[in-house]
Amino acid sequence: MFSLRKNKYKSSQHNNINTPLITEDIDNEASIASRVRELEIKSKRLTNHMFSGEYHSAFKGRGMAFKEVREYQPGDDIRFIEWNVSARMGHAYSKLFEEERELSVYLLIDTSASNLFGTYKQSKKDLITEISAAIAFSAVSNNDKISTILFSDRIEKYVPAKKGRQHVLRIVRELLSFNPQSGKTDLERALRFLSSTAKHKSIVFILSDFVADSYDQALGVAAKKHDVIGIQVFDRMDMQLPRIGLVEISDPESGDHFLFDSNNKNARLRYSKQFDEITAQARSQFKKVGADLLQIETGQDFVGILQQFFIKRK
Repeated sequence: MFSLRKNKYKSSQHNNINTPLITEDIDNEASIASRVRELEIKSKRLTNHMFSGEYHSAFKGRGMAFKEVREYQPGDDIRFIEWNVSARMGHAYSKLFEEERELSVYLLIDTSASNLFGTYKQSKKDLITEISAAIAFSAVSNNDKISTILFSDRIEKYVPAKKGRQHVLRIVRELLSFNPQSGKTDLERALRFLSSTAKHKSIVFILSDFVADSYDQALGVAAKKHDVIGIQVFDRMDMQLPRIGLVEISDPESGDHFLFDSNNKNARLRYSKQFDEITAQARSQFKKVGADLLQIETGQDFVGILQQFFIKRK
């Protein structure tokens, strides 16, 4: 009996099949710059035309602040009449308020080796990068601050919260070019770092495949203080292995290798069951602490999923 948990597939010499897509290291500065620009254009288009308004409505500011006084107009709430000014001017004036918008948005991004895997159009890392860029540009377009925490089984990199286009471009560049020191995962550690770093209530997006253990308590602590949204990314071959005969299995996080007979019905069932258990665990733990969880597959149009989520939160 052996565990298939977290194992990602590649073809062995026994089969003539296509090797799953693995994200290549981007070591050319021009390529990185080109990809950053591409993601900026795509993300801004999404932000401007699709869900910037939905994002704004989904995540409210801290309250309302007084803006100015103007002459009373039909339909104004009489509770907001400024009586002192009205008496001095001889006719009614109303107070105007505006939303205190400035929020802090944190992106907790899993950089472990299992996210390099992908078999349809993109890897999980590519999907996480695109989603992160879209969220980041939506945040800054609404005058919110954005911060990132890149984690494996350690805190790989922390980028403090700031506003502005240049800051988002820096984050996108980090996501494209960063090479983590470890390929393993410790979500609990990342959540504890968040709780010690984010002093005020923030919006927290966790982007991961959630192949992780023992993060329930740390998630509960974070969800009590912050608005937490999990985004679980997965690949179709995370769910089910096709019948492709004898294949070599490799775990990118541990480096273990062994042969696996994908035509064996029981082995295939065990594999599918472990993905179901990982997914069920994530759903259960997020629901328990009152946090939201989205699940997005590689190659899937994540824009519609995010847009519907934002609309639902209104």
